[in-house]
Amino acid sequence: MNNFIYHNPTELVFGKGQIARLPKLIPADKRIMVTFGGGSVKRNGVYDQVVRALEGRDFIEFWGIEANPSVETLRKAIALGKERKVDFLLAVGGGSVIDGTKLIAAGLLYDGDAWEIVLRGRAEKSVPLATALTISATGSEMNSGAVISRYETKEKYPFSGDYPLFSILDPGVLYSLPKRQIACGLADTFVHVLEQYLTAPGQSRLMDRWAEGILHTVSEIAPEALSDNPDYDVMSEYMLSATLALNDMIRMGVREDWATHMIGHEITALHGLTHGATLAIVINGTLRVLREQKRGKLL
Repeated sequence: MNNFIYHNPTELVFGKGQIARLPKLIPADKRIMVTFGGGSVKRNGVYDQVVRALEGRDFIEFWGIEANPSVETLRKAIALGKERKVDFLLAVGGGSVIDGTKLIAAGLLYDGDAWEIVLRGRAEKSVPLATALTISATGSEMNSGAVISRYETKEKYPFSGDYPLFSILDPGVLYSLPKRQIACGLADTFVHVLEQYLTAPGQSRLMDRWAEGILHTVSEIAPEALSDNPDYDVMSEYMLSATLALNDMIRMGVREDWATHMIGHEITALHGLTHGATLAIVINGTLRVLREQKRGKLL
C-alpha cells in the first residue's frame, strides 16, 4: 500500500426533512449566496424548503448554473458576490451546481479571472460553502474536486477547491428526477469506483472490498431505482453510494486511473453530453485498450 494522507472535513446530514436544519448549520451572521441551476428545485419543493429555512437570514440567490458549469456564468456570480460582500455559499442542486459554486467560492477571494484558478488546478483560498444535494452522481458534495467548462474555447478542466463544510442529503428529492438522469447518475457512480478499483491487483484487500461493496450495491439497486415506483430505501442506497464513490475513502494508498473521465470531459466539452453518459460510452473502450495492463483486476 502506498503512502497517503486522508482528510475529509465534510459533515453529512442525511435523511428526510434535513433541509430544515439549515438555520442551525449556517452561522447567523453570514451573508449568504444560494446558488441554483434551472427551475427543477421549484417544481420538486426544495426551493420552498430552503427559503423557509433561511427566513430572516441575509441571503441572495443566483440562478442559471448550467449542467456543465461555465466560467462565463460563474464570473457573473463572482461579481455579484463581491458586490454584496458574500461570505458563505449554499449550493442547492446536483454536481454541476456544486462544482460551479466551488469556483465561485474561490473567485470571491481572487483578484484575477476565475479561469486562471481552473488552469492552475487548485484554489488557494475560498469562502466557506455547503450543499443541499438534489441529484446524486458526481460525489462533489463530499470532495474538493470540480470540473469547469469554458464555452468560448470549448475547454473543460478539473480543479481542486474546498470541501463543503456540510452537505444535506435527503433521498426523497430524487423521486422527481427523470429516469435518464438517474441512469446517468448510476453510471457516474459505477465508473467513479472502477477508476479507483480497476488498476492492479494486490494493492489493498480493504480498498478492494469497499470498492466492491459499492459496485455490488449499485448493480443491485439500479433496476429498482429506475422503476416507476422506487422506494425510499433504494434511493437512500443510491444517494449514499454516489457520495461514497468519490469522497476519497476507497482510494487510500492505491493506484488510480482516470483515463475514462479525461476522455469523457473532452466529449462533453465538444458535444455537450451529460457526464455520466460519456462515461458509459467510453469505459468499455478504455478497458479493451488497457486489457493487458488491467488483466489481473479484470479477471
